[in-house]
Amino acid sequence: MIFDSWYDLWQILVTGILAYAGLVLLLRTTGKRTLSKMNAFDLVVTVALGSILASVILNKDTSLSEGLFAFVLLCSLQYAVAWTSLRWKPVQNLVKAEPTLLFFDGRFLSAMLSKERVTEQEVLAAIRSQGTADLANVRAVVLETDGSFSVVVAPHGSPLTTLRHVQGSPDGRSPPSEV
Repeated sequence: MIFDSWYDLWQILVTGILAYAGLVLLLRTTGKRTLSKMNAFDLVVTVALGSILASVILNKDTSLSEGLFAFVLLCSLQYAVAWTSLRWKPVQNLVKAEPTLLFFDGRFLSAMLSKERVTEQEVLAAIRSQGTADLANVRAVVLETDGSFSVVVAPHGSPLTTLRHVQGSPDGRSPPSEV
């Protein structure tokens, strides 16, 4: 139960090193997007790669070649979905969420907070974590597609062009309507 054999430990060592090296090489080949946190699909790929690595290292029924093939398959699928979503709007709409405006010019957007299941306290925590102490300095808070919060601090009256594609703010200049 505590120790089976030296062979098992050597097998884990060799398989772990080779699987790790194969994964690093594949990730360097496929680019930064493979491990990005841009949307839910990217997160699934990242978690699945970790799960496969663990299976290859610890599961005696999974061979190194099977694990490496699974790495290549997942990275290829991620690449294909990312490539297709750039060229075909329906796929993009399927795999990518839109960022959502939660706070705008001094007021919380309760409909958006409710839709995204976010509390005012969580928005305030995000504002504090950005180092901002006064809500009067905050123009907007956006829930990004990766689940993080962006706090936009800008002089009042200045255009907020970065809110152009944010749900709840169609043009980025006028206050969003409650949905």
